[in-house]
Amino acid sequence: MDLFTLFLLAVGLSMDAFAVSICKGLAMKKISFKQAGIVGLWFGGFQALMPAIGYLLGTTFASFVNIIADWIAFLLLAFIGGNMIKEALSGDKEEADASLAPKKMFVLAVATSIDAFAVGVSFACLEIGSLIIPAVLFIGVITFVLSMVGVKVGNVFGTKYKAKAEIAGGIILILLGVKIILEHFGVL
Repeated sequence: MDLFTLFLLAVGLSMDAFAVSICKGLAMKKISFKQAGIVGLWFGGFQALMPAIGYLLGTTFASFVNIIADWIAFLLLAFIGGNMIKEALSGDKEEADASLAPKKMFVLAVATSIDAFAVGVSFACLEIGSLIIPAVLFIGVITFVLSMVGVKVGNVFGTKYKAKAEIAGGIILILLGVKIILEHFGVL
């Protein structure tokens, strides 16, 4: 997996966290660097942790599914991306909550990183091996930065860009899945 592909994957995965960060920023009357950093640490930390867990669990059964590994990766990415687009287009409004309490942030961090777990499983199927640590750190850092930006964007602009961010993230994940299949067939 090249650096550009990993960057696109990290951006795509971070869009849920970015969207929730926008909601956090919207709910805050004034934001500080510390508050944005707390949001970034929660979301970035879990976006790094979940693919690592998915990879570790995936490697235990990856040898059984290596024949169809590219298809599994494609289906997982397409499903996750499609679901992000569907949620963005559903029009459901999330209630703005400014709380940074650990209990609330934990739930949000887990909820926004479930897709990263599935990507970790697809990493195991793609046998990226020694690249897993840099990959999950890269995903975590990108999510950390975008979550901090999301808090500021939400505070300044409101939810205007939330759905667009989720749609963009979904499209990126679907395109990455298509890229994996095209590489499988030797087209790329």
